[in-house]
Amino acid sequence: MYNFTITKEEEGLRIDKFLDAKISELSRSRIQSLIKSEYILKNGKPCKSNYVLKESDCIEITVPENKELQIEAKNMNLDIVYEDEYLLVINKAKGMVVHPAPGHYEDTLVNGLMYHCKDLSGINGILRPGIVHRIDKDTTGLLVVAKQDIVHQMLVEMLQRKEIKRNYYALVHGVLAHDHGTIDAPIGRDVKDRQKMCVIAENSKPAITHFKVVERFSNYTLIECELETGRTHQIRVHMKYINHPVVGDPKYSYKKPHFTIGQLLHAHQLQFQHPITKQEMLLHVPLPEEFSTVLHELKEQRGDFNGK
Repeated sequence: MYNFTITKEEEGLRIDKFLDAKISELSRSRIQSLIKSEYILKNGKPCKSNYVLKESDCIEITVPENKELQIEAKNMNLDIVYEDEYLLVINKAKGMVVHPAPGHYEDTLVNGLMYHCKDLSGINGILRPGIVHRIDKDTTGLLVVAKQDIVHQMLVEMLQRKEIKRNYYALVHGVLAHDHGTIDAPIGRDVKDRQKMCVIAENSKPAITHFKVVERFSNYTLIECELETGRTHQIRVHMKYINHPVVGDPKYSYKKPHFTIGQLLHAHQLQFQHPITKQEMLLHVPLPEEFSTVLHELKEQRGDFNGK
């Protein structure tokens, strides 16, 4: 279920366009279908797709679950970095989809989690049990999973308060001129390609990415990024926006990269206070072997270059 209270700045937008920008998991046609079936209510009553929003309107969205869909548990030998009775932290492999979606109902992280855990939080429904936050299919690294509803809710609130620190390594095209910086640019769905996100002023959400240079090469830069917000494809979109796209990114980078091993973006560190035990958690995982191999090759090509 989703709930929104319309602000003065959002007044005047059509409800279907507003929700399309707000909820990346639902297509415009799906939203219009839900409105028609009265699963989307305005101030507790049905409305039409072309309804123009007013300040203080309360929008309530219920997405019906597919009762026929059965997600099967599967033994997938997950790389579990930490686990207790409340939550676990996974080091996700490249190519693994986090949760079932059209075209991906098998071999997702959720399939593996259902085999590993008898109980997962049910806040996100049958398709996303336990999933507090996601990383893209082709991104590797850490994400936290909740076993209990109360823990899930606490972790979500911690994300909203920016109390969970997420750091990524990315190899990007070009040589960054500055040693560190912040990209503060709103992200919304690309109006020309609904499968992509972009920096856009209208129908977008605030997005902030901090970065610092780790190492420079002749045509590439290794950077560490810290997310202040968690928008869909945020690092990938922001790096494209400043003309330094992530190497191997299939959506936002160059069509014919020098390296062909895929997207070089890795969630290497996760830091937060355990919501129940209050223990300070600092978890990190090394770069995947293929990422390390590329860096080794670049160092060999660089020769005496040691600029930072």
